[in-house]
Amino acid sequence: MTIPTKADVVIVGGGVVGTAIARELSKYDVDVVLVEKEPDVAMGTSKANSGILHAGFDAKPGSLKAKTNVRGNKLYREIYQDLGIDIKFIGSLVVATSDEEMATLNELQVRGRENGVPGLEILDKETVLKREPNLTTNVMGALWAPTGGVMCPFGATIAFADNAVVNGVKICTECPVEEIVVEEGKVSGVKTAKGFIAAKYVINAAGLFADNISRSAGDNSFDIKPRKGEYVLFDKTVANLVNTVIFPTPSKVSKGILVSPTVHGNLFIGPNAQDIDDKGDMDTSPDGLQEIIAGARKTVPNLPLHASITQFAGLRAATGDGDFVIKASDSVSGMIQAAGIQSPGLTAAPAIAEIVIGILQEQGLILTKKANFNSQNRHKVKFHELAHNERAKVIAQNPLYGRIVCRCETVTEGEIVDAIHAPCGALTVDGVKRRTRAGMGRCQGGFCGPRVTAILARELNIPVTEVRKDTTKSYLFFDKITDEVQSNDE
Repeated sequence: MTIPTKADVVIVGGGVVGTAIARELSKYDVDVVLVEKEPDVAMGTSKANSGILHAGFDAKPGSLKAKTNVRGNKLYREIYQDLGIDIKFIGSLVVATSDEEMATLNELQVRGRENGVPGLEILDKETVLKREPNLTTNVMGALWAPTGGVMCPFGATIAFADNAVVNGVKICTECPVEEIVVEEGKVSGVKTAKGFIAAKYVINAAGLFADNISRSAGDNSFDIKPRKGEYVLFDKTVANLVNTVIFPTPSKVSKGILVSPTVHGNLFIGPNAQDIDDKGDMDTSPDGLQEIIAGARKTVPNLPLHASITQFAGLRAATGDGDFVIKASDSVSGMIQAAGIQSPGLTAAPAIAEIVIGILQEQGLILTKKANFNSQNRHKVKFHELAHNERAKVIAQNPLYGRIVCRCETVTEGEIVDAIHAPCGALTVDGVKRRTRAGMGRCQGGFCGPRVTAILARELNIPVTEVRKDTTKSYLFFDKITDEVQSNDE
């Protein structure tokens, strides 16, 4: 891919924050380029987190977390249908099992009301168990937040990216940033592995690596410390174990081990919170998994461990003071920081985008709204959701919708082809998975993986040996070793 040589604004990072900012900027007559070091968007924290739409009662009043959480929750309700983001507004419960924890619930309710969270209510034991009969009988009460819910984190990221591209944003993947170039204290452009992009404004939304990007410009004002969280994902057959997002009473370090449905009908438990040094360490561990199982059993004792289908880990980009860093750089004119975005960053993303737009204007960027901005993404066929007569109609229009590729999730070849040729289309097997759920079922791609690989090779017009699982060099197949090579090795 040839990258543009200049832009008005360069966004570094293709996570949910970077793509939400790109989509917000696409409403205006400015040239915007988003650069991402991986082959796809949603490759960092945005692909591996709890997927919770937080209500906003937990954050400290007046903090950026509190302001953007509550605003972001509201914004998603306004845009999720236009963008095709999967969200279920199922509410959340913070469960207390002691007098001390009940006192904390009262504090959370007061804090939430100060933050502007509507509908918060403390429920008694009888009411809680009526709503959630599988909770521990030690429950004394719970804080009910009706505006909470669950959503698809990578789906939201992709939806923002698709809409941004439709409205003129250029997304350059496999384009790692080497340096933010600064001249006389002002941003002059971005040096990438694929070339230089001249720009007066750079938005640093690089997630775990935002401090590295900032330092390359000479701004050493914050550090990112990765915090690992591990999860167990369960089969859809046990999704009705709980009906809402179940939080324990939080500690100072973490919101605790959740038990929650997912937006796609699974169940998960997690995460724990472990501060680490390696920004690439997303391994799970026996001790970590035992920790989250034990933590989840405190609120939901009868976990169906026999129905677990996979384990995974994600990393949060934690800063020293725990709050988001959303501001213009104090030392480099034209650089805007959108960093340290840990929980509730997914919920906050569209509100963070609004703040960044305001900062750009304060920095001197003239933003004129487009007359032809398209706020909606194209409707995607979700074959498994269609009634029999609707399935017949889409198959008549395109026979590829009649070919089931992923049996676990009922994903068709037509949906996979659509995902590959979307505005911000899939280029890898996991890119297809995140867009269609092919490979996310009980067999975890054991059946459909080879077929998805073949479809990618055909649609991208590349050899099968060039198809990758996820990251830049994650090739799945290799050419046969020739006799000549074998004899040389010997």
